[in-house]
Amino acid sequence: MKMLSISELKEMDRTEIISLADELRRRRVGDIVTYVVNRNINFTNICIGDCKFCSFKNFYSPFLLTIEDILEKAREAEELGATELCIQGGLHPKMKIEDYARILEAIKEEFPDLHLHAFSPMEVHHAARNSGISIEKALSILKDAGLDSMPGTAAEILVDEIREIICPHKLRTDEWVEIVKTAHHLGIPTTATMMFGHVEDISHRIQHILLIREIQKETKGFTEFVLLPFMKENNELGKISKEISMEEIALTHALSRILLDGVLENIQASWVKLGVENALRMLFCGANDFGGTLMEENISRAAGGTSGEYLPKEEIERLIKSVGRIPRQRDTLYNLL
Repeated sequence: MKMLSISELKEMDRTEIISLADELRRRRVGDIVTYVVNRNINFTNICIGDCKFCSFKNFYSPFLLTIEDILEKAREAEELGATELCIQGGLHPKMKIEDYARILEAIKEEFPDLHLHAFSPMEVHHAARNSGISIEKALSILKDAGLDSMPGTAAEILVDEIREIICPHKLRTDEWVEIVKTAHHLGIPTTATMMFGHVEDISHRIQHILLIREIQKETKGFTEFVLLPFMKENNELGKISKEISMEEIALTHALSRILLDGVLENIQASWVKLGVENALRMLFCGANDFGGTLMEENISRAAGGTSGEYLPKEEIERLIKSVGRIPRQRDTLYNLL
């Protein structure tokens, strides 16, 4: 099916757009809803960043996990059947690429079968700068140390006029794109994300989604598109952000499915950000993935998340079945298990 133009989409009402997204989802991936058994490890909240949307570094007392702490969390995850560790943290002023590499090497040595999904483009940029090396060299070191894939976070809204408001000292759009493309060219797959529902409008979201489409057509390196509604508690951006309705969140999921059709199959609804019931609703608005079990998600909790930090796989499967869909466990790269 030929992708609709923006002008054609503007002629459609919300119900028609959501219906089209659901039909495209059905054609592309059927009624299977995937999920991954994983654990998030946020290894430090010490951060030199000043992102206005962040609640993480000030919500908790400063901490930096030791490698032993991280290995203990990895051990617990493996015992619970996890196939993936998602490892991210703040921009610690002293951490270099070698520090990130040591974390990966230690985990791989003890748990060689765990998929390591680690370090955002911003973290890679920060550690590479601290180490005085190029992005390509930094990513090569991490890959050699055991990096299997990279979260495409730190994207927020990939429009510089919005980034100037919400994260003026973070990566510019072109820097984020360069890091992600470099990872893809080195054989490191990544996710793509969008944090929305703050000061941007629908046109900025569309710009963001179309940029993801453009990158994916070139590299084929994205595994999924993850939509992250902004959580406004305990952060500066929350004081100036607009309210976003669940109807607009549903529309944004639907537009993502439509605008990424033919290049990126997997659209994830975040139960941590949305809550379980609303995440299930997104399965009828274009989404086909329910995310992970997580076991730990300090960042959303700091920003006012109330949906919990762990959904056992049995509960995820029950929830998916409750709306008439077929649950299937996957790995990080969307191979069905």
